[in-house]
Amino acid sequence: MTNSRLNNALTIDVEDYFQVAALADAIDPADWHAMEYRVEASTDRLLKVFAEKQLKGTFFVLGWVAEKSPGLVRRIAEAGHEVACHGFSHQLVYNQSPAVFKEETHRSKALLESQIQRPVNGYRAASYSITAASRWALDILAEEGFTWDSSIFPIHHDRYGMPGTPRWPYLLTTDKGANLVEFPLTTLKLGNYLLPIAGGGYFRLYPYWFSRWGLYQSNRQGEPFIFYLHPWEVDPGQPRIPVKWFSRFRHYNNLNRCEKRLKHLLEDFSFTTVEQVLQQKGFLRESGSVSPVQNRAEICSGGERC
Repeated sequence: MTNSRLNNALTIDVEDYFQVAALADAIDPADWHAMEYRVEASTDRLLKVFAEKQLKGTFFVLGWVAEKSPGLVRRIAEAGHEVACHGFSHQLVYNQSPAVFKEETHRSKALLESQIQRPVNGYRAASYSITAASRWALDILAEEGFTWDSSIFPIHHDRYGMPGTPRWPYLLTTDKGANLVEFPLTTLKLGNYLLPIAGGGYFRLYPYWFSRWGLYQSNRQGEPFIFYLHPWEVDPGQPRIPVKWFSRFRHYNNLNRCEKRLKHLLEDFSFTTVEQVLQQKGFLRESGSVSPVQNRAEICSGGERC
């Protein structure tokens, strides 16, 4: 059923259970240091799975985690995985000022680069929160030296999304004329509707056969998909935080099944890092810099493709 010759991007957003947006109403960031810290053990669990499968992926590391666990960041890099930036404080970009976003992005990128002693070229916003209201962040990413981003979900959602933007990797031009390669989160086209299928809570919510079928449709069209997961999603023993039913459903649904499903996915598809996929597609040079390509797409002020 799968196209084993087409590589897809395997990505992990390295953050702990108490830092996710679904639990934000119950946990103040000022209290993070007092919470049970579990992300190091759960990320090591994923590293072990990937080593067993002989796979490399991209780890978007939160600056807050990198500051607390520098050894974990080095282990990720030493295992041959790509280290990318997930910002510092895991706050929604459109709730931050440009000045705060720039300071946190610079701080996190510099921290990661000092820990792994190599450039960090990729970025992913907390909860995919680069939207039409925060598109200014793309210029800041370019100014800070990033060459690619994976923050844009081309869907309607209550927390994120830029409907109308391209579904596959593309070269975008920011408002100030800079170039960034965007690897949007994968969707499944059902009639006129785009269904998110890229991973995370969707991977835990859908039955495995449906996720596999939906992701396969990308490869069937000759396009790579991008899959994401969080370390806390393979940690069913994490503390249960009292939140509203919908947030509880989003966060805790099928945690006990996720690792098994992930292992099936790794057997059913071919995976590598984001940078490798974008190089294979001709968007990036081996140095990680942007290559000139034909399929450029500009994002207009309303979020639509120009």
